[in-house]
Amino acid sequence: MATGKISKRSIDALRPNASNQFLWDTDLKGFGAKITPAGAISYVLQFRMGGREASTRRYTIGAHGSPWTPTTARAEAERLLLLIGQGVDPVDADKQRRREAVDLAFANYAERFARSCKGDGWRRLVERAIRLYLTPVLGKKALPAINRTDVVSVFDNMPADQVANRRNVFAVLRRLFRWAVSRGDLDRSPMEGMETPPPVKARERWLSDDELRLIWNAAPECHRCFGPIVRLLIATGQRREEVSGMRWSELSRTDKLWTLPGDRTKNGEPNTIPLNGLAIAELDAAAGGDKWPRKGRVFATSTGAGFTGYAKGKDKLDRLIELAEGDPLPPWRLHDLRRTLATNFQRLGVRFEVTEAVLNHVGSSRSGVAGIYQRHDWKEEKRQALDDWSSHLEQILMRRPSGNKPAGADLDK
Repeated sequence: MATGKISKRSIDALRPNASNQFLWDTDLKGFGAKITPAGAISYVLQFRMGGREASTRRYTIGAHGSPWTPTTARAEAERLLLLIGQGVDPVDADKQRRREAVDLAFANYAERFARSCKGDGWRRLVERAIRLYLTPVLGKKALPAINRTDVVSVFDNMPADQVANRRNVFAVLRRLFRWAVSRGDLDRSPMEGMETPPPVKARERWLSDDELRLIWNAAPECHRCFGPIVRLLIATGQRREEVSGMRWSELSRTDKLWTLPGDRTKNGEPNTIPLNGLAIAELDAAAGGDKWPRKGRVFATSTGAGFTGYAKGKDKLDRLIELAEGDPLPPWRLHDLRRTLATNFQRLGVRFEVTEAVLNHVGSSRSGVAGIYQRHDWKEEKRQALDDWSSHLEQILMRRPSGNKPAGADLDK
């Protein structure tokens, strides 16, 4: 084992051999230089953690050349020896720094969190929140370095009027930190003790019979995917993402049934939706006949991807109705169609438990002790309710405009 003072002269004098060669400094114990058979020179520090009984460890300071010269490498070795004296292992510390720079960098960690999320709707919400609001603020920070001030800055950068969006982003970030704690990547969440943003005032908007007729009739003039999606939202009362992501493998024309798997629902609970006459007619049109495909998306774009153009589709639908009627509909959203079905179920005398079962709500009738012992699936009751709803819609479509003021017209003003 060669020894000598590590200096510019001694480094320049090193010559490669058939194996790695070391020159150990005579002034600073453990400090050395290594030359490989290829002639590459680097500076190292050899040390023990815990006395003579501990095994020897070796830490690479860096390759010879800027910034590491014999002088700067010696200074770094002295700094590391001070840390070792305080019980800090530079090898472990370096691994942790690298892990924080790569694995625990927020942008990378958030991507892994998004991939772990179950349910298409929740995953899309998570991906959107990360892309638009979280990564622009936290993306370059290591997860353990994020503090309460950083979290607050996320919401300071969001428009104050986005009440619902702020709650969604808050929920995503809180879940991400909890996931990190459960995996041992964080000791505690920086959001502990933070108050959840105030809730959005519950919407009460639902569509009148005349409004439903206008929407139903105008829908086919929109995008070839958007029109049938809107009609199925009206006929089934299911969520937008559930309908637009519908696959032929989930459908049975023979049984007149749509089996929605739990990984495609908002609450993770599977649901079976009996298909009424109007729903089957829309699916027949999408299939080009009564022989439905066995696989693939029901509503695929020209690229084969799922449909996402809701905003453009909704704008065109509203313009078509305004052009035909001379006046626009009072403000409404696609989700209001779901509330409209629930409201009309009440008008048709449908039991509350059946309404919850159709909507796949885990409400009072399906939670707690009742949810454990009440295992009835309401399949036949759901079919009767949706058939009655289909009959009611057919009557609406045959009816002339009443001229009555739209239901809920004043509620969104």
